[in-house]
Amino acid sequence: MIRTTVPTSVRKGSALVGIAGLFVLAGCSGTPAAEDTSNSGDSSAAPSSSSTGSDSASGTYADGTYTADGSYQTPETVEKISVTLTLADGVVTDVEVTGDPQARETEQYQGAFIDGIAAEVEGKSIDELNVSRVAGSSLTSGGFNDAVESIKEQASA
Repeated sequence: MIRTTVPTSVRKGSALVGIAGLFVLAGCSGTPAAEDTSNSGDSSAAPSSSSTGSDSASGTYADGTYTADGSYQTPETVEKISVTLTLADGVVTDVEVTGDPQARETEQYQGAFIDGIAAEVEGKSIDELNVSRVAGSSLTSGGFNDAVESIKEQASA
């Protein structure tokens, strides 16, 4: 039997590399190394109310409440969220996001996103909305932005 001895410094270095890799992976928030930014949208619904239109940077939007679905790819599955925005003079006055997570990890990220999205979008022009990460969730943002694009089309006067 041949036995080789690995120096202690090499063993410690390998352990540190392994630990550093865990921290890098933890910082990814469930995001794959090359994040898929192509989102296929599934829009639905029509405005529940509308009245006067308003001028915005890119167009005119009718006041009202609009709902659309957005989807995004996770490492495990394709996830969907439903976004409802209320607009007044082209500005978001209320937002509601609901999800139906298919994976346990997605439930955590969608929950954090839902809890933090109002602070990111309420009071802003719909034309300014393009969220990238909310409460540590980056993939859910893709589905949200997808739904916002559909809502812009619905609300265009």
